[in-house]
Amino acid sequence: MVRAALAFWIVAVVYAVFYIVPPAEGLGNLVRIAFLHIPLAWVSVIAFLLAAIRAVQYLRSRDLAYDLQGAAAAELGLIFCILATASGAVFAKLTWGAYWNWDPRQTTIFILLLIYGAYLALRSSIADEEQRARISAVYALLSFVTVPFLVFIIPRFYFSLHPEPLINAAGRPAMEPVMLYVLLASVGACTALFWLLLGHTVASRRRKRDQAAEFEKEVRQT
Repeated sequence: MVRAALAFWIVAVVYAVFYIVPPAEGLGNLVRIAFLHIPLAWVSVIAFLLAAIRAVQYLRSRDLAYDLQGAAAAELGLIFCILATASGAVFAKLTWGAYWNWDPRQTTIFILLLIYGAYLALRSSIADEEQRARISAVYALLSFVTVPFLVFIIPRFYFSLHPEPLINAAGRPAMEPVMLYVLLASVGACTALFWLLLGHTVASRRRKRDQAAEFEKEVRQT
């Protein structure tokens, strides 16, 4: 039921983006890419935040369930971040003539990809489960400290070709109401998709871990 509702939600958003949202001044129909790019970037930040929260919970309790959830959140966050980067590159090609221009936002998002790519590489290099969980938790916390700076702060100190369609100088939404409503619906759908994928990933890995533990127990008994 939940999956069906989410599928209907996503289809409705896609329909609204292509058939209800009007072309934007200065961007024309290219503005439609933003209704994918912005939600993807939003979810990646939420995922990295969740990974940091689970890291704190693990360090306090030493409960490996938090490590499992944090690792899944970081992995999905990296995937969403890659998709956000790819959609941004398509927008850059169509507007600036090249997929990659080392624009400040492109540069900082590239650094973010390296940071969380290294997180997954670190996890895969440590065999001991508890040691992996402990070191990964510390790394996840230190990594998230960079997220607000790389995503929200540093790019604003430099000239950027990246459009700022959400908020104008007066602090009010700089888009038509229908655009704002569709964007919020898209953000909500993307966020719901993330939570659904997270639950599925955690459940799947928990089953595999339990099966491996049961197999190891049987081997010891024989």
